[in-house]
Amino acid sequence: MPRSQPPPHPPSPDLRVALLTEVFPGTGGGARLRDRLHAARDAGADLAVLPELPLDRWIPCAPDPSRADAEAPGGPRHRAQADAARSARLPTLGGAIVRDPASGHRHNTALLFAANGAPVLRYRKIHLPDEPGFHEAAHYRPGDRIADPVRLGGWAVGVQICSDANRPQALCALAALGAEAILVPRATPAESWWRWRLVLRAAAVASCSFVISVNRPGRRSGGVIGGPSVAIAPSGEVLLETTEPVAAVRLERSALEAARRDYPGYLDVRAGVYAEAWERAASIRVSAAVAR
Repeated sequence: MPRSQPPPHPPSPDLRVALLTEVFPGTGGGARLRDRLHAARDAGADLAVLPELPLDRWIPCAPDPSRADAEAPGGPRHRAQADAARSARLPTLGGAIVRDPASGHRHNTALLFAANGAPVLRYRKIHLPDEPGFHEAAHYRPGDRIADPVRLGGWAVGVQICSDANRPQALCALAALGAEAILVPRATPAESWWRWRLVLRAAAVASCSFVISVNRPGRRSGGVIGGPSVAIAPSGEVLLETTEPVAAVRLERSALEAARRDYPGYLDVRAGVYAEAWERAASIRVSAAVAR
């Protein structure tokens, strides 16, 4: 029997976000994802955020990549997530390891789907760990571009992935590009949660944006991942910290406006000054590499 379509929400200045601390690998994963998204939509969500690589086991737990781990654009993981978003009529941030058709290089790619299942944003993870349990550099190449924010439900939404948040200048750049909410799917260990919490709160304050970070659950992640998902206001206030499979939070536009009106939000964004400094830093790094 076909599933009935939920009615659209009335317009709202706020954004209701569902955090899905769950992954959906293997046979039946797409159906379970659809069920979770329908539950989130029925609970009033305007947007759902999944963890890093949500339709896979934690692939980088081992250093040896497999061809089956990656897919071309529009592959089965893409289709499963697009179909689930379309079924629930709920914009959804997911992801997959995507093989570039031109170069053949693999990238850890965040995929943001609109309520009709159409892809509206693709972002390739830039900063790749390489250590026990997180052999990501062996599995895919780093990206080289910050994706522009897109508008969903009247909000400008930007995306980073996991380790990218530990170079938080990108979150500030996204805010300068107009992002009001920044989504950060993760796969991180429970024992380092205290540090991630600190970094994500600081990034929210510095960027004057909401930061939503959804972690993989410990199960199905090779025993190396755990700890909560989190929603943080532009003030640095933790709005939600949870390990529940589905939890929701309301992002209030009034809180965003207050943060950008008050300190440090009203300070100038000196993009030209920063760009010149980064150009000098890049030159220094290139010179050091040549000297070695």
